[in-house]
Amino acid sequence: MTRFARLALTLSLGALAVSLAACGGRPADVVLYCAVDRAHSEPIVRAFEEHTGLKVDFVPDIEASKSVGHRRRLQEEANNPRCDVFWNNEIVQTVLLQEQGLLAPYTPQGSEDIPAVFKDPEGYWTAFGARGRVLIANTELLPDASSRLTGMADFLNPERAARAGMAKPLTGTTATHAAWLIADRGLQATLAQFDAMRAAGTAFGASNGQMMRLVRDGELDFAWTDTDDVRTALAEDYPVVQIVPDQGPGDDGLLVIPNTVMLIKGAPHPDAAQRLIDYLSSAEVEEMLAHGPSAQIPVRASVPRPAHVLALQDYELAEVDWAAVGRAYAEHGAALDAHFLR
Repeated sequence: MTRFARLALTLSLGALAVSLAACGGRPADVVLYCAVDRAHSEPIVRAFEEHTGLKVDFVPDIEASKSVGHRRRLQEEANNPRCDVFWNNEIVQTVLLQEQGLLAPYTPQGSEDIPAVFKDPEGYWTAFGARGRVLIANTELLPDASSRLTGMADFLNPERAARAGMAKPLTGTTATHAAWLIADRGLQATLAQFDAMRAAGTAFGASNGQMMRLVRDGELDFAWTDTDDVRTALAEDYPVVQIVPDQGPGDDGLLVIPNTVMLIKGAPHPDAAQRLIDYLSSAEVEEMLAHGPSAQIPVRASVPRPAHVLALQDYELAEVDWAAVGRAYAEHGAALDAHFLR
């Protein structure tokens, strides 16, 4: 057995042990793969169990890539599905699964008030609780950041970009951000924009979390990150501010990247799976996510939220064709990786 085979076996056994422990030895009624951080997602899953009496085999991702790791696992299991429901923390990997015929259509009960842009017209996925791609700025270094910074243009300005940062667009929401740019303006124009950002001085780092930490600690003036990362810094009383980008005439608008939930084709427990999807996509769960530490943004305008959580109706939002974004990632993701890993 090779080293990689031994590692795969060890990880699989570890995931099985976690699942059995969570089920307390009782067979599961429904199997959930989840790419959302366990601290944020598991309490919601346990609330579903308490509410319904159904037992969930909760399988968090063991890879740092999260949604990518689960997507690969679902592809490997396509001929013998084990998973019933996938709760993804973004949407591009979801669209890839749909394109590959690995999802089954299901329209959740209670999803009528979810805006059309946040659900597949044929019911292959439903979106809820979102994060926004925003700027985080250090207010001790840039006291006038809220009036001075506007969005992507600041990362192309040599007078500002030398103290700016962005995660490499290889995984997660930053990869989704890049795929959206590619779908909108093409691969070469997008790569040229990233090159122009680098030439202006923008630093490309490992993750959104790293960008947040560099700004909060004063090593950068500002950076791209997600709303949940900014909330973490604010909750710990760091001198930072959140800036919703590109709100001027002709600007792209705020890119909103939601959670998605979907029924797996050939799901072993379809009835329980549908009940779980109904719950995860509900207004109740959106409210729980909005009031939780990740401060996720409800896609329903009617859902109560704390004052620090954005109300989408107050902002100009980026226009997104998620099917086109998924195709852009599938077609050009390797080129994007090569450009940043060279």
